[in-house]
Amino acid sequence: MRQHDTLFIGGEWVAPAGSGTIEVVNPHTEQVIGRVPDGTPADMDRAVAAAREAFDRGPWPRLSFAERAEAIGRLAEIYAAKQGEMAALITEEMGSPITFSQLAQAPQPLGMLQYYAEYGRTFQQEEQRPGLFGPSTVRREPVGVVAAVVPWNVPQFVSMTKIAPALLAGCTIVLKPAPETPLDAYLLAEMVQEAGIPGGVLNIVPAGRESGEHLISHPDVDKVAFTGSTAAGRRIAAICGEQLKRCSLELGGKSAAIVLDDADLGASMGMLAIASLMNNGQACVAQTRILASHRRYDEVVEAVAGMVTSQAVGDPSDPATGIGPLVAKRQQERVEGYIKIGMDEGAKVVVGGLDRPHDRGWYVAPTVFSGVTNDMRIAREEIFGPVLAVIPYEDEADAIRIANDSDYGLAGTVWTADADHGMDVARQVRTGTYGVNCFMLEANVPFGGYKASGVGRELGPEGLSSYLEYKTISRLG
Repeated sequence: MRQHDTLFIGGEWVAPAGSGTIEVVNPHTEQVIGRVPDGTPADMDRAVAAAREAFDRGPWPRLSFAERAEAIGRLAEIYAAKQGEMAALITEEMGSPITFSQLAQAPQPLGMLQYYAEYGRTFQQEEQRPGLFGPSTVRREPVGVVAAVVPWNVPQFVSMTKIAPALLAGCTIVLKPAPETPLDAYLLAEMVQEAGIPGGVLNIVPAGRESGEHLISHPDVDKVAFTGSTAAGRRIAAICGEQLKRCSLELGGKSAAIVLDDADLGASMGMLAIASLMNNGQACVAQTRILASHRRYDEVVEAVAGMVTSQAVGDPSDPATGIGPLVAKRQQERVEGYIKIGMDEGAKVVVGGLDRPHDRGWYVAPTVFSGVTNDMRIAREEIFGPVLAVIPYEDEADAIRIANDSDYGLAGTVWTADADHGMDVARQVRTGTYGVNCFMLEANVPFGGYKASGVGRELGPEGLSSYLEYKTISRLG
């Protein structure tokens, strides 16, 4: 049992204002494995005050970019030494297969720290531009106090997409982890202390929705950085719009994998398994719509079904496991509800269905539907589980039309023997991140979505830019 009785505020471990607690439940065993304080609005006030003090009067925003980069580099070194512990902890608290945790849940946040540490060493705060009457100085300054509100599916990844660039920019941060996965944030706080990051620069308060909205609405918060559902993103955008507060929103997806007729199905299925089923299907970028031409439709359905059935379903701590449990019972019921919807809509269950693979744990059967049309709910709504819909198309233009016929535009892939032609397809699909015969996210390039998939970009230089204000200083003489 991991018992935490305090909150990380102002660089210290402090007692919470209330007596409520959050129980962390292992989704494989259904046993309580941890307990943390349930942050209250008063705790959020205290955390924002600490961040405000650190920003307005502390040293962090007044350091050079190179000095902050050096501190981020120290944090990266500590993180590197503990990434195995971090991976195991995330698997324990949310059910991510340990192989995925070791591949992405811990290494990718580390990569973000390393990228921004390196990028910041030579980043210039000011640049000179010529003007009509004399030079102008363009100065980059931190936006201020950031509220970072993150979900449970890849908790360190989504936290670090905000923390790493915000730290380099000189911002101070209040992080609200999801109630399902607060334990990894405590490990991060210990690393931040060890790295010597000044008190108040990063504050961590796990809490539920009410306290989260209090944080987002707080008048001393200058920017909100949110990852989560599109519905929640709309609510946050409304709050930020009313207050004229900066915000970036990374929201949902319903990404399409276009399988062209020349694709080598045998060679593609291994990578497509990662792209479509990563993290038990609980990924906003998951390729859950598989688009196949009428000419090869049955062949693609068979290949996808074989790919899914080859995934071992079980204990996420076992390296042989490909698909683990969903994060919570409510998520299990939600995904099973969508499987029932698909059956009622007339789609055919090829593999999977409503029979649970295990009696204990929040498992669902990985499911493949054929006979899906793009107007069905299982093709339009984000399910957030291991459920794939194979949709037929007439020709390449029709495939691109179907891929774009979505409220979302976060990610996508194309699978083809001709990678150059795949690039032509990629340029026509309206999504923020795309892969040709693969899918990956890199720390040095922007990540974000079109349409209802969000506002703004994270990672790369563009991710840093969203934590900066740009000041122009003109002079004469």
